[in-house]
Amino acid sequence: MPVTAPPDEELDVLRRQDPEIADVLLGEVRRQSDSLQLIAAENFTSPAVLAALGSPLANKYAEGYPGARHHGGCEFADAAERIAVERATSLFGAEHANVQSHSGSSAVLAAYAALLRPGDTVLAMGLSHGGHLTHGSPANFSGRWFEFVPYGVDAESGLVDYEQVAALARHHRPKAIVCGSICYPRHLDYAIFREIADEVGAYLIADAAHPIGLVAGGVAPSPVPYADVVCATTHKVLRGPRGGMLLCGGDLAGRVDRAVFPFTQGGAQMHTIAAKAVAFGEAASPSFAAYTHRVVAHARLLAGALAAEGFAITTGGTDTHLITADPAPLGVDGRTARMRLAAAGMVLDTCALPYGDGRGIRLGTAAVTTQGMGAPEMARIAALFSIALRDDPEETARVRAEVREMARRFPPYGP
Repeated sequence: MPVTAPPDEELDVLRRQDPEIADVLLGEVRRQSDSLQLIAAENFTSPAVLAALGSPLANKYAEGYPGARHHGGCEFADAAERIAVERATSLFGAEHANVQSHSGSSAVLAAYAALLRPGDTVLAMGLSHGGHLTHGSPANFSGRWFEFVPYGVDAESGLVDYEQVAALARHHRPKAIVCGSICYPRHLDYAIFREIADEVGAYLIADAAHPIGLVAGGVAPSPVPYADVVCATTHKVLRGPRGGMLLCGGDLAGRVDRAVFPFTQGGAQMHTIAAKAVAFGEAASPSFAAYTHRVVAHARLLAGALAAEGFAITTGGTDTHLITADPAPLGVDGRTARMRLAAAGMVLDTCALPYGDGRGIRLGTAAVTTQGMGAPEMARIAALFSIALRDDPEETARVRAEVREMARRFPPYGP
C-alpha cells in the first residue's frame, strides 16, 4: 500500500509561513523513508486516512455525541462519528463502540472510570511481565487510584500462567481483571479469563491495543464475545490514525460513553474520528485481511531467523505481529542492542524481561509489511541485526547503507 507525502502545494504554504516546522516535517519524511520502522506499535496510514486527518473537521468543536452536542453546526461531525461507530461495531461484532478516546491509555482510563471506583482492587499483568503503564504503574493514574495485583508468565515457557491468575483472583477478589500486554507475542485465551472473572464476580477488561488490527483481519481471536469492555488503539496493525476506542455491550454503553465524555475528556477530535472511520472501512476489506496474514507470517519468519542468529526468542516464537527477544546470547543487553541497531537504521524498542532485571528488544512487522517487504527481506533483516550488534564502525556503516537501499526499494512515501 503506497503512502503519499504531503502535496507540494501544502509544503509550499508551510515553508513560506513556518520554514522551521517545514524542515522538521521533511526531515521526518526522510527518516521514515531511509530506515526500517520496526517499532511494534507503529505503521503507515493510507493517503485517505492522512487526508481525513488534515481536513477542515480539525476546526470543529463537538463536545458530546451525535444528536446531543453542546455546540451548533455539528451535522457533518455527527455524520462522521455515526459512520465511524457503525463501521467499528460491524467490523468487530460489538453492540456499542465509543470512538472518541484520544489514545489507548485514554480508553483504559475510561473503562476504569465506567466500572470502578478509586481504591478498588484490579488484577492485571505485572509491569515486568509485559503489563502497560495503565496496568498499575505507580507513575500512572492507575497505580495511584487503584490497588493492582500483578499476575505473570511462566518462567520456562514465557506463557501466561492461568493457574496463577485464578489463584490470585480467588484470594484477592478483584473488582476487575485486565487481560492484555504490550509485549506478549502469543494469543490470550479470553475464555479462560472470562471463566475466572465470572467465578470471582469481576468485570473483565481486555486491553487489545496490540492485537485489535489482527482481530479485524481474522488472524487473532476476538475478545469482544468475552470481555465486558474492550479497549484498543486505532493505529498499530489496524493502520489508522493515532487514537483509541472502546467496545462493549449495550448494557454498558451509557456508562462507557459518560466515562469518556464528560468524565475524562472534553471535545472530540472530529478530524481523527473521520480518519478512524476511513481506517475501519479499509480494515473491512479482503485486502486488509490478506495484509494481516502477511504480517503474522513475516513475524514468524523473522522470529525464526533471529533465533538462528543467536537471539533468545521469548515463548519460542510468535502468533502475532510482535516479537520479543533477549540479545544477551550475543553479548549485549536490550538497551545497547537498540542503540546499535538505531545507528544502523533499524528502529525498535526495548522491553522488560519477566525474570531478572535485564531488558530485551521488542519489534514488529506491521510497517515493513505495509511497505511491501516479504520473506527475503525478513531473512536479511535478521542477518543485519547480528552484524550491527558487533559494534564495528565499518560494519555499521555498511549495514546502514544496505538498510537505506532496502527502505528505498520499498518506499512508504511514493511520488
